[in-house]
Amino acid sequence: MPSIYEEAMGSDFAKLHPQIRRRFGVSSAEGTASIGRGTMDRIWYAKWAIVPLYIGTARHIMFPSGGRRVPFTIENYAYTDSFGRETVSWIRKFRFPGKIRRFDATMIYSRQRRKIVDYLGDRQHLAVDLDIGPAPNGGIRIRSGEQRFYEGMLHFRFPGKLSGTADVCEWYDDEEEAFKIEVNVTNPLLGPVFGYSGTFQAEFVEAGCPIPDGIKPLREESRE
Repeated sequence: MPSIYEEAMGSDFAKLHPQIRRRFGVSSAEGTASIGRGTMDRIWYAKWAIVPLYIGTARHIMFPSGGRRVPFTIENYAYTDSFGRETVSWIRKFRFPGKIRRFDATMIYSRQRRKIVDYLGDRQHLAVDLDIGPAPNGGIRIRSGEQRFYEGMLHFRFPGKLSGTADVCEWYDDEEEAFKIEVNVTNPLLGPVFGYSGTFQAEFVEAGCPIPDGIKPLREESRE
């Protein structure tokens, strides 16, 4: 069974560095999880975005904290959600002095939309289309697209000018034998919003059944 990223990328998946293919190749059928541990060299945010970023902390969606040399973990578990969809968790924890900030997401491959859909936060209220492709250095490039909000009977599409566009590149550095990541979120009107960059090592472990507590979202959304 191919991973959701292999399904989304098709033949382009083979262009990725072998270590990137391994990290993005986790699937529930394989029963392996990727656990990353490292340091973010820099985490930053725009001062004008403090209020919306602070609101996001309640749902584990970004945060108004910045710093350098911040310890970081990321947990990628593949599992089948309650709607029968292959799902991959992205549980990111940033350990600042005296507090831990989380940035949670769960991703599926939507056959309806023919791309990865990224549910942000621990309640899957925000669904974001992702465009994924290989980078020249063998890494993977991820760029966010249309964003939709779902809450009970309420649902709407975010206007592009009011949303943030995320540009992510993850690659493997052969000299350092480590994974590198750079994330930048910008708004088309106001400019840079939030981002981080750093280095981590990844360990591949048995996912277990059931998967550990704190990985799955508190609520699952059927609408893609």
